[in-house]
Amino acid sequence: MIRSLSPFLHSFFDSSLLQVHLQTARMAETLISKCSLRHSQTPKISYPNSLSFTSSPPQFISFKPRLPLLSFTAGVSSSSTSSPATSPPLSADADSIMDAVQRRLMFEDECILVDANDGVVGHDTKYNCHLMEKIESENLLHRAFSVFLFNSNYELLLQQRSSTKVTFPLVWTNTCCSHPLYRESELIEENHLGVRNAAQRKLLDELGIPSEELPVDEFIPLSRILYKAPSDGKWGEHELDYLLFIVRDVSMNPNPDEVADVKYVNREQLRELVKKADAGEDGVKLSPWFRIVVDNFLFKWWDHAEKGSLHEVADMKTIHNL
Repeated sequence: MIRSLSPFLHSFFDSSLLQVHLQTARMAETLISKCSLRHSQTPKISYPNSLSFTSSPPQFISFKPRLPLLSFTAGVSSSSTSSPATSPPLSADADSIMDAVQRRLMFEDECILVDANDGVVGHDTKYNCHLMEKIESENLLHRAFSVFLFNSNYELLLQQRSSTKVTFPLVWTNTCCSHPLYRESELIEENHLGVRNAAQRKLLDELGIPSEELPVDEFIPLSRILYKAPSDGKWGEHELDYLLFIVRDVSMNPNPDEVADVKYVNREQLRELVKKADAGEDGVKLSPWFRIVVDNFLFKWWDHAEKGSLHEVADMKTIHNL
């Protein structure tokens, strides 16, 4: 009897073992599937500045500090491969009270160094370019621009520079005065496009005028002036300045870090402002470059702006040394 059941028992136990193996395999498969699902639901790490990686992310991400706390080494750079300038020590009297925004611009912005014929000879920080000591000892001359923006009533937009400006704080001046920077888009010489690009950028930065309201091809370069003017015992200007005119009605949102006040003036109102500055009334002061343009060119060019004939008086071949 037992012998006759033996084949059946062997078959039964073999089948039972097979079922056990199959159940074990299914449990293992289920466990692996759950683990995979949980892994796929693990939140992904977001990296700063919208960095994305096609492979595993780097272990360390380093960021360049905006204001390196290193000792300042002054020097003129004559090529685009120069070492970046560093901040002066915070203990320096004039630098220690410098506004944070202006301080950043002083060391991050690189002006274009030029010779007296407006040929590019190098670049250096805005800080170095405005130190009278370096201007005098090394004859540092940098490229600049001055925008004169008129509305459809042919009133000129003036701005009063912010009290935190390093050079010529709180003086009244033309619409916008700044520098093309040592970058590809602002070094373009053809049709003075680099300077026009810089003007569009800075009118947005300072006055909040949207770029689409100031097409670069509508800036009319009229002339260039070369001048030198001290601001105080430490700072000053030595610029080869492009004078740009534009007639546009624009919207504005002035940046208080750059601009203390704005106003449109007609010819008579500007003449009154000049008289106040000459008499020292109400603390009114005008920037030296604006005064040069007022005394030599502005009212004649104003007439041509109204007539739509500014191109007739444009002279970009001459550099007026004033």
